Amino acid sequence: MKIAILPGDGIGPEIVAQAVKVLNALDEPFELETAPVGGAGYEASGHPLPEATLALAQAADAVLFGAVGDWKYDTLDRPLRPEQAILGLRKNLGLFANLRPAILYPELAGASTLKPEVVSGLDILIIRELTGDIYFGQPRGVRECPDGPFKGQREGFDTMRYAEGEIRRIAHVAFQAAQKRDKRLTSVDKANVLETFQFWKDIVTDVHKEYPDVALDHMYVDNAAMQLVRAPKKFDVIVTGNMFGDILSDAAAMLTGSIGMLPSASLDANNKGLYEPSHGSAPDIAGKGVANPLATILSAAMMLRYSLGRAEQADRIENAVKAVLAQGLRTPDIYEDGTRKIGTEQMGDAVVAALAK
Repeated sequence: MKIAILPGDGIGPEIVAQAVKVLNALDEPFELETAPVGGAGYEASGHPLPEATLALAQAADAVLFGAVGDWKYDTLDRPLRPEQAILGLRKNLGLFANLRPAILYPELAGASTLKPEVVSGLDILIIRELTGDIYFGQPRGVRECPDGPFKGQREGFDTMRYAEGEIRRIAHVAFQAAQKRDKRLTSVDKANVLETFQFWKDIVTDVHKEYPDVALDHMYVDNAAMQLVRAPKKFDVIVTGNMFGDILSDAAAMLTGSIGMLPSASLDANNKGLYEPSHGSAPDIAGKGVANPLATILSAAMMLRYSLGRAEQADRIENAVKAVLAQGLRTPDIYEDGTRKIGTEQMGDAVVAALAK
C-alpha cells in the first residue's frame, strides 16, 4: 500500500512526522513517499503543486497531507499561492466528499467553550461537497461593473454553481453515512435567498426517496450556525455545499475543545482519499514544537479505515489517542489545570507508547 506523504508548510512537517511515526509503529506493509507541496512546492519547483507531487498523489493508494500556507507567499499571484495546491489536488484526484467528524472526548469537556451539559457526548459528522460551489464556479475575476448604482467602477465577482450530478453524489454519500449512524440527516442550504441552494434542496429531497429509513430535515445556514452553538447534539450528520461546509466544520471544531482535534477525509467515488487535519499551517507557532498532532494522527486513522481497508488498525490508533488523553497529557491548545502540558513530539511518542500496550 503506497501512501503519499505531503507535509506542506508551517506546522505541517511537525505534525505529519508524528502521524508517520504512528503509522510505522503499526508494522504494516506501507510504502511511504514524501514530496513537497504548497509553499515548499513553490520553493522546490516554482509551483505549489509540482508535477512530480501530483503524479505521486495520483499513483498512491492514499494521501496524508499536512497544511499549506505562509504569510510570506501572500504577495504571489493567486495561481502560485500555497493554498492552490490543495484545490488542485481535490480537482485532479476527483475528491468531492469531505468528511469531518466532530467528537468531544470526555476528557476534553472542560476545554470546550460551551458548558459541559450542552456539549458532552458530542458526536456529529459534517459532509462537505468539495469540488463545486463558489470556490470553483466560472466566470470569476475583476471587471468593470456593468450596471447598478456603481456602474463603471471596478468590481470583484464569483459564480456559485452546482450541477445536478454533483448534488446527487454528495447526497448519496451523506444518506449512506447517516444509515451507519443515528439515521438523521440535516441538509444545510440558503434556499430562501439563493437559486443554487433551492436547486440543492430539491435534489436532496428527491434523493431522500431512496433512503426512507433516514430522517431528513432542511436548515438554513444561518440557523445551522446558531444551532451548532445552542444545541449541537441535535445534529447527527450534516451535508452542505463547499463554502457553508468550510465555515460550519471549523465552527464545529471548536466545540471539541480545539481545532487541533479535528481530522478529515476527502474521498473520490472509489474511496481513495486525501487525509488532513482541519486546521491550517499556523506559521506563528511553526518550529516551536507546540502544535497538536492529534488531528493528523486521527486523520491517519481515517485513512486506514476508508481507503486502506485496515479498520482494526484505525481502531487501535483511536483507542491510543483516548488512552493518552485519559493519562492527562495535553498540548498547549487543550491544556487546562490539572493536566500535564507536553509538546508535539512528546504527544506523538505517547500515542506510539499507548499503541504498544
